[in-house]
Amino acid sequence: MSLKDRISEDIKVAMKAKDKVWLETVRSIKKLILEKEVSLRPQGQETLTETQELELLAQLAKQRRDSMEQYRNAGREDLAEQEAKELAILENYLPSPLSDQEIEAILDEIITQTGASSMKDMGKVMGPAMDKVKGRAEGRKIQAMVKAKLSG
Repeated sequence: MSLKDRISEDIKVAMKAKDKVWLETVRSIKKLILEKEVSLRPQGQETLTETQELELLAQLAKQRRDSMEQYRNAGREDLAEQEAKELAILENYLPSPLSDQEIEAILDEIITQTGASSMKDMGKVMGPAMDKVKGRAEGRKIQAMVKAKLSG
């Protein structure tokens, strides 16, 4: 079942359950999927690939995390709580996040393959690393771990 189909089913379930936050969140996901599909039609692509769906969801999750942080810094705990609820719903559609050990194993493999040995080689590691962990780890975290490995 594609993400779009799953979202459509979840909209029906949320409507029946009268869960306003869930309903608004899944509707916003569906809206963004449809908008993205429309923008890709001129290139001859009718629906999103699984990778594109994942990128879209990861982007939405990142936006929610950033908003939560900003609201908390501004003392707006009520708005931060709303973002947290939406993030929890979004995470149902994302693959399970990688553990630090799994990320380290991936980074070690990439560093070995590319022969990276210093901070100058960070670009050689970041590109392949982000491709491998797409949607399963945050870029900031990956960047920090790569820096630690290459500077140590």
